[in-house]
Amino acid sequence: MIRLRRGGAKKKPVYRIVVSDSRKDTLADYLDQVGFYDPHPDPPEIRLDLDKVEEWQSKGAGVSETVRSLIRKAQLQQ
Repeated sequence: MIRLRRGGAKKKPVYRIVVSDSRKDTLADYLDQVGFYDPHPDPPEIRLDLDKVEEWQSKGAGVSETVRSLIRKAQLQQ
């Protein structure tokens, strides 16, 4: 499953876009980090390795709705 993992300070979150095993807890170790999302600047900063995302999707990884919208935005930026 490709999803967001929260980090950062209290009330100032930043997110890693990670690939994790959907059968494990959300706080368990992740398999790979494929990107970064910071919602604070205007416009929000999205850094995403689209090649890695496609590779993981070809291996059967699902994508959360939020990450799916971030992927679309990252593709439009390129």
